[in-house]
Amino acid sequence: MRALLVDDERLALELLQQLLENRIGGVTVIGSFTNPMQALESVRELQPDIIFLDIHMPGIDGLKLGDLMQESLPSAKIVFVTGYDQYAVDAFELNALDYILKPPHLKRLMKTLERFRESRPKVLETGVGEPLLCCFNQLQYLPDGRMPQALKWRTGKAQELFAFMLHHRDSILDKEALIEMFWPELETSRALQYLYTTVYQIRQTLKHSGIDQIRIVSGSFESGYRLTTGNLKLDTEEWKKRILELGTPSMLNAVNYEFALDLYKGDYLSEYGYVWAEQEREHLRGLWLRTARMLNDFYEQHRLTAEAIRLNLRIQQRFPYDEECSLGLMKLYRELGDPEGIREQYRQLGSRIEGELESRISAKVRTWYEEWERSGG
Repeated sequence: MRALLVDDERLALELLQQLLENRIGGVTVIGSFTNPMQALESVRELQPDIIFLDIHMPGIDGLKLGDLMQESLPSAKIVFVTGYDQYAVDAFELNALDYILKPPHLKRLMKTLERFRESRPKVLETGVGEPLLCCFNQLQYLPDGRMPQALKWRTGKAQELFAFMLHHRDSILDKEALIEMFWPELETSRALQYLYTTVYQIRQTLKHSGIDQIRIVSGSFESGYRLTTGNLKLDTEEWKKRILELGTPSMLNAVNYEFALDLYKGDYLSEYGYVWAEQEREHLRGLWLRTARMLNDFYEQHRLTAEAIRLNLRIQQRFPYDEECSLGLMKLYRELGDPEGIREQYRQLGSRIEGELESRISAKVRTWYEEWERSGG
């Protein structure tokens, strides 16, 4: 995230920069200005993602400066920082991302960055203009790394064969094995003709979509096909790399954890329900869940109860039958002194486990809840 800071007080700038770069992380301050007019002149050249702007400055009103900056660079988000709360309404009339009081506190600043992250399109960043092939939820192509487009397949069989080849990219897939999988009911000669036709349709779709990085070549002695992706990146692979590079959760990288979790836009090829993709689908789901639980443990250890509740609700949305998550939420609501929250969680869990799965809530969860009720709720 590229940030530009504007404040007529040098010490205020240094404090904000230290919080953003050293305490939170994931933010690069590309410009720091005490002169508001110099900042305005530089904003288009520097192209910041987010601008932290003091409202009360000599020479020009910060609200007016924010208006001019939005005209100059509409894509940048404005955050007003001031010691006076009387400007809040005017600030939000300018469509500001946020409004925070001086001196900025770490937790409050983290919420601002979270709001920034939520305001951005949930597209994996691979670099400016780099194309990306999406496999979360459904197959899509991002030619410029920004705007996804659906691939137009001649037949559902062509779509699945391409997805299967992509799943096994860089490996030679035997033609006989492909026939057995996709056309088991046909005679070999006729099935081969269907295979050749479908491969041709895939190549045509890739050509018409402008995807020239992907190649489907015949294997040794033309016994099979091998699909290669060249320098084209897959969102699932890039997401896994990002997750594995996160390190241990801390105040410095909690925002990076949250952003990485946001980038998981749906299960692997889930819209199609391909059985052969189930192992990878479960692998990625499990990786998301383990990452979310690591961050939750960090939140709970540091008594960030509101953040932990919000995160557990996200986990529950993706894993509605996870009893550990429901139990965790009940314990968090107990910390907040919210008995109705506890009862609602238990009721919802019972509805899902007993009503939908026709099973029983585990003894562990039942025992905890019953002991809590006996203690007076």
